[in-house]
Amino acid sequence: MSQRVFLSAVSMTLTLLVPVQLLGQELASGIVYANGSATVNGTEIPNSVAVFPGDKLETKPDASATIGTNGSSIMVFSDSLVKYEGSSVGVDRGSVRVNTSSGFEAYACEVKARPVDNSATQYQFTHNDGHVTVIAMKGDVFVEDRQGSKSDESQTDKESNRVKEGQQTTRADGCEVAARSPRHAPSAPSSIGNPKILYPIIGITGGVITWILLRGGHDHAPISPACPTEGCT
Repeated sequence: MSQRVFLSAVSMTLTLLVPVQLLGQELASGIVYANGSATVNGTEIPNSVAVFPGDKLETKPDASATIGTNGSSIMVFSDSLVKYEGSSVGVDRGSVRVNTSSGFEAYACEVKARPVDNSATQYQFTHNDGHVTVIAMKGDVFVEDRQGSKSDESQTDKESNRVKEGQQTTRADGCEVAARSPRHAPSAPSSIGNPKILYPIIGITGGVITWILLRGGHDHAPISPACPTEGCT
């Protein structure tokens, strides 16, 4: 087998595998710090663990947890179930307190809360018994229909949905409406970096490399149409 064929095989391996590994690392955009008993996707976690978009975090009645992500810290109170989405968190049950300077959002079915801008903001988002309560603790917060388009909102609508610092609002979660509407079906979590996807990719890559090496090992195989033997110069 020529050195040229060997180098081609190595190059293909790096080209196919390195981007997959880098993408997998980029997805781990959050770290959970547990205080007491908490689980991620049903598995008990140690003091801290990385989380990926789509992961579900649940705290027991005597525990709490904090999610650290880019520019934001999200405290998950006891007896809560949330879904981490990278730049937002879905609150299936319980309460979270969001400290953010990057516009981090919280939602439950049809209701979404977001800072009015990217300045330092703190708000509490609680979802229980079919209702959502949002308390603006530092800075103002918009509370709106999760599917609402910012470009379609009039100035009057924006002001009516604005919860000013020190105030709070409570509204129906709209979960029954969301369940009946196909457009609200949650998107599938990203599978890049998932071992179930990564291992087949590695297997396919290995098969391609093996095929290249076997073909390269035949002395009679032409290197190029212009040079049918390896002895050409």
